[in-house]
Amino acid sequence: MNERDNNVSFFRFEDLRIYAKAMDYIVWLYQQLPTGELAANQKFMQKSFLKSAQDIALNTAEGSSRNRTQFLYYLKMAKSSVRECVVHTEIAYRSGIITDEAKEHSRTELMELTKMIGSLIASLQRTSMGGAPSYGRPSEENDDLSIPEPDEFDEMM
Repeated sequence: MNERDNNVSFFRFEDLRIYAKAMDYIVWLYQQLPTGELAANQKFMQKSFLKSAQDIALNTAEGSSRNRTQFLYYLKMAKSSVRECVVHTEIAYRSGIITDEAKEHSRTELMELTKMIGSLIASLQRTSMGGAPSYGRPSEENDDLSIPEPDEFDEMM
């Protein structure tokens, strides 16, 4: 039986819906941003926007291999990257780089990502203290995080 028969990836973060949603957002963003000649400040903004979007997926992936406390930290960093993308969305819109429809789509996707990340953070905080939220209290260093099966969070997301 191979890994596809189990429908589970070797890299468990690939099974997280947050990661898949972040990847979809990155691909969408690449399609929205112009590829032609841009002013230097627009190129810088575009690169920064793409980096912030990529950081959502990268922080989710990196944190998933760490212990619970570190995963929470990386998820909070991913949430910060979402907020950066909100600012970049507004800048791109006001600069005429993206349309009104693209702005609304971006904001909708970013709101959904924020809710998904927030739900996962809350769930991990509840389970880190035996059902009670930990509110960022450090767990033991050997508290390795077993990434939950994707269907465990389906009802939250």
